[in-house]
Amino acid sequence: MTTPPQYGAPITLEAAKRVAAAAEAEANANDWPMVIAIVDTGAHLILLHRIDHAQNGSVNIARRKAETAVNFKRPTKVFEDAIAQGGMHLRMLAMGTLLPLEGGLPILEDGKVVGAIGVSGMQSTQDAQVARAGLAAL
Repeated sequence: MTTPPQYGAPITLEAAKRVAAAAEAEANANDWPMVIAIVDTGAHLILLHRIDHAQNGSVNIARRKAETAVNFKRPTKVFEDAIAQGGMHLRMLAMGTLLPLEGGLPILEDGKVVGAIGVSGMQSTQDAQVARAGLAAL
C-alpha cells in the first residue's frame, strides 16, 4: 500500500480561481451545467462556482466531493469503486463524512495535498472529466 501524501500549505484563492476557470472552460465546451467547489487542506470552502442552469442539488454534492477528496487524500472514485464491490465495503455508507461518487480530486502541489476540487452536475464520469481539466491548470 502506498503512503498517502502529506498536507501542504492551503491552496490560495488565486490558484483556486485558476483551477475553477479551467474546470468551467471544460464544462462550457461540453455544454454541461456544473457546480465546481474548491476546498483548502482543512476542507473549508475557498470557492464555489455555479454555472447557469446547474441543478440546485449539485451545490452540496460538489462541496462534499471536494471535502471527501481532501479529508481522505484520494479521489472519490476510490470509494465509489469500493462500494460497488459490496461486502464489507458497504460499511463506508455509514460514514457521514464520505461521499462515494466520482468527481472529487485532491489538488497536489509539490507532491503535497493543498486542497481539493469537487464537481457535480452531470454523470459522475463527466464530473471527473471537468475536475481533471481544473487540475491541469496548475
